[in-house]
Amino acid sequence: MSVSVLRTAEGWWVRTPEGAARVDTAATTTAELLADRAAVRAASSGQSVPVEELTLLSPVTAPCRVVAQMTNYASHVKDSGMDPATVPLTFFRKTSGSISGPFDDVVKPEHVRFLDYEIEIGLVVGEAVPVGTAVDERVVAALVITNDISARDLQLPKTQFYEAKSYPTFTPTGPELVLLEDGDFDRFADLRLTLRVNGEIRQDMTVGDDIIYRPLQALRALSRFQRLDAGDLVLTGTPGGTALRAPAKPIEIIGSLLPPAVKWNSFFKTQAKNRKYLQDGDVVELTAATPDRALDLGTQRTRVRYAR
Repeated sequence: MSVSVLRTAEGWWVRTPEGAARVDTAATTTAELLADRAAVRAASSGQSVPVEELTLLSPVTAPCRVVAQMTNYASHVKDSGMDPATVPLTFFRKTSGSISGPFDDVVKPEHVRFLDYEIEIGLVVGEAVPVGTAVDERVVAALVITNDISARDLQLPKTQFYEAKSYPTFTPTGPELVLLEDGDFDRFADLRLTLRVNGEIRQDMTVGDDIIYRPLQALRALSRFQRLDAGDLVLTGTPGGTALRAPAKPIEIIGSLLPPAVKWNSFFKTQAKNRKYLQDGDVVELTAATPDRALDLGTQRTRVRYAR
């Protein structure tokens, strides 16, 4: 059965039926914590405190590698105006400086206009994976819920992801680091991802109904060229329902005939009317769990704050 670990400035905690029990460990990083599973197991029988009394941080510590899959759910591919049958398996990088806590504010930089959300499950690597390693499910030590915040007005005209997804607070992570035991990874497809903004459901999908490239397939492709180490974070894509949607095909065809500056000016003028982009003060709530709660990544709740 999976074990859920929490992190505070004081250390690590195991979630128990009564609350949270302190882990007796010297670990300060996620990688070190994953190497001290004996301490985690021992904590389960310790004295508990209410979780509400803890100020929770991201259970994935920086620095680490943050790698993400692109357009990996059929519904999101369709929203982006593409064909799920032909979309390739692709990756991009984010800075680990973008990782923030599960209840911290998401801060929109002053120069960003269109801030979007993407609920994703993060795979937390548990061991060194040199390039060329034969990967199996044992390299995935834990799962965590994340929000791949995106500045669409930077991402699209520049046709790149790194800057648009890497500002501080653009990867809220946690609250729970769910350590996997034998058989738990088999339930990955049963996880249901739900994202709400101010209580309104924006994204809601069960992984197995929509995902294109499964985690092991992605990790095997990634390990052909990218080294991974314990504590690294691999995001697995988001379902449909983000604020960004591709324009209708006739409009897209007309846009392709325009000079780039004119095309993007027209596109973002239209996007300015879309109130689904994150607004100052919006509350974003994420959950991911199997129907029987055998795997439950907890509830992440952040507030959007516009920098001024």
